[in-house]
Amino acid sequence: MSAAPLVIEVQDVCTRFGDKVVHDHVSLSVRQGEIFALVGSSGCGKSTLLREMIALQTPQSGSIRVFGEEVVGLDDEASLALRRRWGVMFERGALFSALTVLENVGLPLREHARLDERLVDELAMLKIQLAGLSPDAASKYPNELSGGMRKRAALARALALDPELVFLDEPTAGLDPLSASGFDELVTGLRESLGLTILMVTHDLDLLWRAANRVAVLGENRVLGIGTMDELSQSEHPLVREYFYGPRGRAAWEQQWNQR
Repeated sequence: MSAAPLVIEVQDVCTRFGDKVVHDHVSLSVRQGEIFALVGSSGCGKSTLLREMIALQTPQSGSIRVFGEEVVGLDDEASLALRRRWGVMFERGALFSALTVLENVGLPLREHARLDERLVDELAMLKIQLAGLSPDAASKYPNELSGGMRKRAALARALALDPELVFLDEPTAGLDPLSASGFDELVTGLRESLGLTILMVTHDLDLLWRAANRVAVLGENRVLGIGTMDELSQSEHPLVREYFYGPRGRAAWEQQWNQR
């Protein structure tokens, strides 16, 4: 993994909202083919950093390069080609309520690819099945889906344009343990079968142990540590230890250890 090319490079990013400092010289990198996670307490700037990576928000200073191209300050027109190389699954799915699952998933294809309607529907159906949904889900509207099904529909849409890089914002938030476990397996399976690079923001310690190759812990406006889950679980930093050795952290660690 260490020899793989860099897909994301974050260098000295500083972000402020008024007087509130969110990021103070944050730096990290993500390599091709890995599942990389951003973790930390609520309000530490994980989702803000993700939005900066996908050019929806601009930091006060610093550099963010994706596929070798600078995204800080990139306008919408200049970023269009770059955006086609990544897919985004937002925390609440961001599905259009008036469209069926098939129409939601086909929307990026209709906007960015010159394909006839039949082919769009065929490709959208393929993505729906890749995301672990049955074909009959395609005709349903978002309000007719369970929480887990909405997550999978949002993931299918993120895969619509065959991206090289996928961003997942809290992919298992609000799911029951069984649905969350199924999503763990889906994420790792897609990475292996499609050769994806995946960056995810999550609070789910089970997902981290099962799927993440490396993890960055954010806190105190900076990166407190980067490494594998095994490496970070040995950290002496009090905030990192609290994250890993609180009740949820111990339970997730014990479950992972017992499965080895």
